[in-house]
Amino acid sequence: MATLNLHHLRLFRAVAREGTLTAAAKALHISQSAVSTQIKALEADLGHDLFERRGRNLVLTEAGRIALDYADQIFSASEQLAATFRAVGGQRKVLRIGALATLSRNFQMGFLEPLLGRDDVEVVLRSGTQASLLRALEALRIDVLLTNQVPARDAASPYLVRRLAQQPVSLVGSRSRLALAAQGLPVLLSRAPLILPTPETALRAGFDAMIETLGIVPRIAAEADDMPMLRLLARSDAGIAVIPPIVVRDELANGTLYELAQLPGLSEEFHAVTIARTFPNPLLREVLGASAGGGDAAAGLAAGEGGQ
Repeated sequence: MATLNLHHLRLFRAVAREGTLTAAAKALHISQSAVSTQIKALEADLGHDLFERRGRNLVLTEAGRIALDYADQIFSASEQLAATFRAVGGQRKVLRIGALATLSRNFQMGFLEPLLGRDDVEVVLRSGTQASLLRALEALRIDVLLTNQVPARDAASPYLVRRLAQQPVSLVGSRSRLALAAQGLPVLLSRAPLILPTPETALRAGFDAMIETLGIVPRIAAEADDMPMLRLLARSDAGIAVIPPIVVRDELANGTLYELAQLPGLSEEFHAVTIARTFPNPLLREVLGASAGGGDAAAGLAAGEGGQ
């Protein structure tokens, strides 16, 4: 077999990801015929068909899936090499952090605190969905993902997950809800209008499991996918919020809101997700070490949104 043409391999990887020659050609800004010709050349070099056509789509054969695994490793190593030597060549060190768009800003600031104010460090922050940030992590475009959702893992997944903080969760509402709260948690959960995290959140999954065990059908007044909105809905007295008390610490202190009941066994966790790298970012080691030193005491920062 001739020496493998990495340009052909890169085109093959694009077609495998896009699913059609047309989409791959558009993404690569070259003609569809050029993509087709070079994929055929790669198949000839390897001695195997890499795709089979199903309607308008191209589907990987078994040989194609094997080739894609190797292609991902080759180009990931290439990107890692380039990133490593870019960092070595510069005087300032860079840490690239991805954070779930709905994650507490105060938690992010607490995580970054060891690096803030340093003249030799640049911090790059990106927010997005869990899926988009995991792709960025695998492509080495970020060094770490901060999230309160543990990514699905199996024997083949590359993710390394580290818990940074944990905090309790309570029912929080206005003064007018105190009399109902005095009747006990089951009554409060079954009769009060509730402000809940949205169903895809880890916190909501734990809450749903708890009320199912208690045999309670909740009255849902509102749902929100981030802590600041849950806080604002609680302040507006739209219902009783399922929320970590630290998120509304100012309102609890001045009597605008009250902690009506703690939810036993329910907590919110914050995690740092990384992948194994040949040349890990030394700044990441610093911030993870600092977070480990703080342990669960960091939970005070983990959800405190203040006015955010």
